[in-house]
Parts: sequence; C-alpha cells; structure tokens
Amino acid sequence: MPSKPAPIKKAAKKEPEKKEEKAPEPAPEPAPEPAPVEEAPAEAAPAEGEAPAEGAAPAEGNVEPTSAPVDLFVEDKNDNSVTIIWSQPETIGDSGLDGYVIEVCKDGTEDWKAVNEDLQKSSRYVIKNQTTGDRLKIRVVAVNEGGRSPPVTLPEPVLVKEVADRPKIRMPRFLRQRYVAHVGEKVNLTIPFTGKPKPEVSWTKKGAALDPKRVNIRSTERDSILFIRSAERDDSGVYEMCLKVEGFEDKVSLTLQIVELPGPPASVKIVDTWGFNVALEWTAPKDNGNTEITGYTIQKADKKTGDWFTVLEHYHRLNATISDLIMGNTYKFRVFSENKVGMSESAAVTKEEAKILKTGIDYKPLEYKEHDFNEAPKFTTSLSDRATTVGYSTKLLCSVRGFPKPKIEWMKNQMIIGDDPKFRQICVQGICSLEIRKPGNFDGGVYSCRAKNDHGEAIISCKLDVKQPAVPDADKK
Repeated sequence: MPSKPAPIKKAAKKEPEKKEEKAPEPAPEPAPEPAPVEEAPAEAAPAEGEAPAEGAAPAEGNVEPTSAPVDLFVEDKNDNSVTIIWSQPETIGDSGLDGYVIEVCKDGTEDWKAVNEDLQKSSRYVIKNQTTGDRLKIRVVAVNEGGRSPPVTLPEPVLVKEVADRPKIRMPRFLRQRYVAHVGEKVNLTIPFTGKPKPEVSWTKKGAALDPKRVNIRSTERDSILFIRSAERDDSGVYEMCLKVEGFEDKVSLTLQIVELPGPPASVKIVDTWGFNVALEWTAPKDNGNTEITGYTIQKADKKTGDWFTVLEHYHRLNATISDLIMGNTYKFRVFSENKVGMSESAAVTKEEAKILKTGIDYKPLEYKEHDFNEAPKFTTSLSDRATTVGYSTKLLCSVRGFPKPKIEWMKNQMIIGDDPKFRQICVQGICSLEIRKPGNFDGGVYSCRAKNDHGEAIISCKLDVKQPAVPDADKK
C-alpha cells in the first residue's frame, strides 16, 4: 500500500481492454525472466517522464483492482432521489483510480443496474428519478485498469421518501411583541421557518381566512411573506401563521397595529378669567388614531393680530392655566391632540373669548417703621500691650461703635491726657488712635481709652513699656 493514495485519472479505460489484460494473468512466468533488462533501453527515455512508466504496467499483466470503497452512507433523500457519499478505497495501487460505478436494485431482487453512464469521479452522487415509496439496495464499485473492486453496499435498503423534519417557525425578534405601521405605508414582513417535506403554510385573522384583496401571502420552502400594499386601520389585528408537516404543526401570532394622526379634542372651554390668567378645560378626542394620546398642544391668539402662539407643548392633563396675559387684550384659545404619529391636523377652538380687564392701579407705599439705631458704646477691637524704645514714637489703636457717636477720652494711669502736645489723638469712623511722640523713660504705664454717650460708656486698657536703647560694645570700652 503506497504512503499516499494515487489520484483519480481523468481518462478511463474501456471494458474490452480490461478483459484483454486479465487474459494473461494465469501465466505469470514472464515476470522472473531477464526480459526487463533487455527492455531497459526502451524505458531509458527520460524525456517521456513518469507517464510511460505507468503506461507500461498493463503490458506486464500485474495490475490489480483497488480495494472496496469505505464509509458508504445516505446523506439526504426526498420523494424522488437519494444522495449518497463514501470514501475512497484504502488500497489503490500504482495504477491509480479511474472512478466509481453506482449500482442499485429493488429490495427483494438481485437485478443490479448502474445508474451512472460515465465513471463518477467524486465521492458523492445523487441517484435521481426514483419512485416514491420504493426500497432500494445501493452499492458502489471502484474501477481502475485492473478492473472492478469488491463493492461496498449499504447495510439496509433505503426507502425513497422525504425525511420528515418537525416544522419550526423562526419568528424575528422585532415581530414578537407588536409591529406598528402608519396608514398608507407598505407592510412587507418575512417570517422564516424550517421543516421537511415542504411545509403547508396557512394564515388566519381572528380565526378567519385573510382577504386576498387586502393581504397577499407568498410562501417558499424556507419562509412566508405577508404583504400589504397600502395599510389601512382595518388591517390592524392579530394574525396567526400555522405550519404543518404530516402530523406535526407549529403556530405563531403576529400583532399588527396600523396608526395615524389623532382627531382634535372633542371640546374646549374657558372656565375662569382673573387678573392676567385664564383657566381652560377640554375633553379627549373621539379618534385617537388607533394609538394612545401622548399629550396636547395649547395655543393663544390676540384678537387684534389673530396670530397664534404656542403656550404649552406635550401637556398631559385635560385642564391648564394660561398666565402672563397682557392687560386690555382679548384672547381666544385652541388645543391640538398628540400621539406617537404626530399632532392632529385640526384643533378645538374656544367659542367664547377671554378679556383681560384694565384695573386702576394706586400705589400704596408700605408702612416703614424706622429702625432704632441708638446703642451704647462698645469696643470692637481692643488695645494690645506694646513695648517701645526711648525716642521712638509709637501708636495705640482700637475701634468702637455706638449711637449717638460716643465721646472718646484717653487716659494715662487713670489720668486724662487732655490736650498734651506730646500725644496726638485721632478718631475717624470709629477707629481711635493715640500717638506717643518720642517717649521718654517716664512715658511708660497703663493707657486707657474711654467711650461714652447718652446710653452708656465703655473703657479698655493696655500697658506700654518704654525700654532704654542698646549700648554698642565700642562705647562700653
């Protein structure tokens, strides 16, 4: 057995030639003779390649048929054909493989007949033009220069009949809940399915057959198409598709909703008018367009101009208050209905008008109670203890509030400083300061600031320490 199967030849030998090759097989004596040595010059022509070497084999009479094909089984079948496949023989030989012969006979007979006129090159064949219900025995024979191989036969006769496959409808995801289309649109829905033999498809609506004038159904072996050229609201409803194969069936429901623009609200009226406001009420439309109402649009128009302006959109209630109207103007109102298709083409208009009256306006100032700002003096920033050097001016700071403006007095060691020119006293916007000009050794002590008015007085104090200047080392020497 070669390590690699020989390829199938394209040209097959005729049957008479095969019989002539079999004739010299009983006398194999020429093989051991030294004749091949004499014929070596004839084979020594390398220009011919390997083809002459293969062609020389039949002259020797050593060509043998291949082994039987393997793995024969039925791939598919229907009411008038059977498809079989197989694998090539395990042993082929140096002469290769010319092709296959497929033979059949009815069960209970041995009248084998070939169904292919020419040798079959591939390992798959469709046996056509058979009678439904027949039971066939099938076998395959490999052919090469050595003749026919042993046949490989199906273990059981094959019944020529479509293999029944339970029907199953593959409903698309977008059709599983509800399919919505607008009036006048085309509806073209394709629903795939599986099943063998070809399933029988039927459509109904509310248990009755469909009107072919309104709905067209086209079914193939794989899917069914529901087509409506121009949808109308009467086409809405639940459609049922039924698929049957022999004793099996599968059903599915399809909800179709055809929608359009809604009608206007049934009525609208002005309930009340006050100030710059108008209260409106209206009722839901009689025709919702075969879908729910999603809101309302309210508009107003001034009698002088007649131009309509939108004041509320996508409003969900059946009443509303319109505000910020202009005094002295007369208004009319209208209301549109809305659904998922859009806004109604017409609106409900109020029969009466709302007039915003002019009213006299008298300015009445608010009574104002004057605030009592009287307050006793209070220091908001205290004095801080300080230290200074003899001859260096320093300043003490504090802040005070009170009303009437308090009188400020500075004291040193509880003695009023007065108009002593050594001290400079300033008080501006409640900020009080005392500047001590070039203090000496006796200017240290406790300084106090006193503030008083008609409602009381306050006093704060701090300590001032006057130090001697530092003496350099050179002066000490």
